[in-house]
Amino acid sequence: MRVREILRRQALAHIAFEIGIFFKGLDGVLEIVGGLLLFFVKPETISRVVIALTQHELGEDPNDVLASYLVRGANSFSASSQVFAGVYLLSHGVIKVVLVESLLRGRLLAYPTAIVVFALFIMYQMYRYYLHPSIAMIVLSVLDVVVIVLTWLEYRRLKRARHPV
Repeated sequence: MRVREILRRQALAHIAFEIGIFFKGLDGVLEIVGGLLLFFVKPETISRVVIALTQHELGEDPNDVLASYLVRGANSFSASSQVFAGVYLLSHGVIKVVLVESLLRGRLLAYPTAIVVFALFIMYQMYRYYLHPSIAMIVLSVLDVVVIVLTWLEYRRLKRARHPV
């Protein structure tokens, strides 16, 4: 009975790992697309789109926190901040996609590498949180911690399977 319970937990951890890594990869692809778009779309166009998307919400509630935040951000979006955001999203996305691809292929070196890289992402997110507190940064960081734990568990499982004692 004890062995069966351990195997069931390992299977659940493996499934959770694959789901978490899938979403990390999807996030990476979306970051790549977003980063590339930022290189081709003018800041004025971004501002107009954000205003068009939030106009209805601000018409109903002029004090809507999220819509107001998006409009302020879009209006202060300069060409230099657009280049920084594009480079950041593109590099961040490429790193994630490469790591996820390596993890899904079961490359052992990818596991500790991913743990370190995801921990660095958390450190940067906490720095951003320090500068501009937001619930989103906390949520992203907690999800990254979960992915790190799942990656560690999967790494241990794979090492045991490939190098039994």
